[in-house]
Amino acid sequence: MLSPGDRFEGYVVEAVLGHGGSATVYQAHDSAGPDRAVALKVLDERHRHQAQLERLRREFEFAHQLDHAHIVRMYERGPGWLSMELVPGGTAAKLSTLPDRLAALSQIADALDYIHNRGIVHCDVKPTNILVHPDFSQNGAVLIDFGVALSITSDIGYHATHIEASLPYSAPELLTGHAPSEATDEYALACTAVELITGSPPFTATTQLGLIKAHLSSTPPRRSREITWLPRVFDSILAKAMSKSPQNRYQSCREFVSLITRALR
Repeated sequence: MLSPGDRFEGYVVEAVLGHGGSATVYQAHDSAGPDRAVALKVLDERHRHQAQLERLRREFEFAHQLDHAHIVRMYERGPGWLSMELVPGGTAAKLSTLPDRLAALSQIADALDYIHNRGIVHCDVKPTNILVHPDFSQNGAVLIDFGVALSITSDIGYHATHIEASLPYSAPELLTGHAPSEATDEYALACTAVELITGSPPFTATTQLGLIKAHLSSTPPRRSREITWLPRVFDSILAKAMSKSPQNRYQSCREFVSLITRALR
């Protein structure tokens, strides 16, 4: 791992922001001057196999072609690393009020519809992939991590050999090896919305098999029966967004979130 003060590919490391399964993310700045702070993602030396390098390449190239206020901006990349926009406010779960969490969901829904209109499916929407700026009222939320994203047009003949998305937010079609679509991200956004609004995702089985079975065969829990301030319409909106059949979900992520927002005002 790098330490504060270390130089790496033209950047000076300031601090460690986080460490995932295969990479460490640092706060850094350009060695020519500290004016531009960045998030520097570096694969660990033992995790530089072809699959991890390919995932990092996809993360950069998908996001780099996009221009949206609520999608992370990519700057540079090299073998086993990339630099991107620094969003230091933590994840959306750090937002302290329901109106702010609904605002973040609305911004991410807009970002998802934007990428869908460009033939891209994110495939890993979840609370930890939604970062927020410290001045949330001004700059809002940002969608990150396009490492398992797919192009609808170029990934014809898609066949999943293993599940790469996060199980608490995985649509049934992902779990059964079918090609993802815009509705796949909507399902994950619905799971994310439930977690941000109620404190936990729709299905909370403690095993991978239990989560898979729940997504494939269980109806979404009726949270209004457990949480007195939730209206019953919340359950019906969620049920449509989490339909087992992608064709039965809402036409867009914005439509889903606008209905949830209206129900909770």
